[in-house]
Amino acid sequence: MKKKLISLVLGLTVLGTVLTGCSGKAEETGGKSEGKSKVYLITMDQMDQHWVNVDAGAKKAAGELGNIEYTWLAPDVKDDAKQIEAINNAVAGGANAILLAANGPDAVTQALEEAKNAGVKIIYVDSAADFPAEQTLATDNEAAGKTAGTEMINALKKAGVTEGSIGIVNVNSATASTVAREKGFRSAFDGTSFKILETQYGEGDAAKSKEIAANYITQGVVGIFGANEGSTVGAGNAIQESGKKVIGVGFDKSDMILELIKNGHLLCTMAQNPDVMGYEGMKTAAKVLAGEKIEKKNVDTGVSVINAEAL
Repeated sequence: MKKKLISLVLGLTVLGTVLTGCSGKAEETGGKSEGKSKVYLITMDQMDQHWVNVDAGAKKAAGELGNIEYTWLAPDVKDDAKQIEAINNAVAGGANAILLAANGPDAVTQALEEAKNAGVKIIYVDSAADFPAEQTLATDNEAAGKTAGTEMINALKKAGVTEGSIGIVNVNSATASTVAREKGFRSAFDGTSFKILETQYGEGDAAKSKEIAANYITQGVVGIFGANEGSTVGAGNAIQESGKKVIGVGFDKSDMILELIKNGHLLCTMAQNPDVMGYEGMKTAAKVLAGEKIEKKNVDTGVSVINAEAL
């Protein structure tokens, strides 16, 4: 009886060892078979359709690649502290690479330094911070801003207006992409008789931007430039409600902006290619993680003018 009991115990012990060994092997094999790199997209906020399109491009590329575990993180509003938190959360979540649209040049640099020290690769989409990255995929914002200014000037001259004040609704004074757009826009008016008023900031919020634009209109401006989606929607809505003939030119493409153009409340918008930013950014991340060298540090993802004729 004692021998049978010992045999039974030994048998169970061996069986337990086999099962444990199989379980451990299965977990190890499962991890290797997945073999997926973690890539996070961190945008300025979740408000703009622009970021939804960046996400769509990144998601499409991740699906094609098949070896990427993809996550989109974004603050609910533009906020440096919240974007820093998102970067830290991505690193804590085991990110191998981050696609980032930075709120500003300096606010997130320490978080990016910590991410780099943790082995995370950084790729900028749309807006870069003042920190080295593998690549930046964005619109040539200054050139696009100048195109926006030229479009406004041509429309004003066509309407017989050769002088007057111009208002600018921007996001803030720190976001590199929108600052560059404003710089380009202002440069288009060099040598003209038009006066560019002091820039007002609405944080990309359509309601705040509408109030700013409405105030410009009461000052008698002949034109208003919106530097991003929220700024443009706000400007267009203010022009619509005023019923006055103010030339509105904006940036980005959304259903609301296109509707404002269609109904004559905005002249045109500078349409970027956010899906290309996300798609090519993800492809770059995959190459970097595979050990490939990225030769081109800056990629212009292009812009086109959308007006009523194009709709």
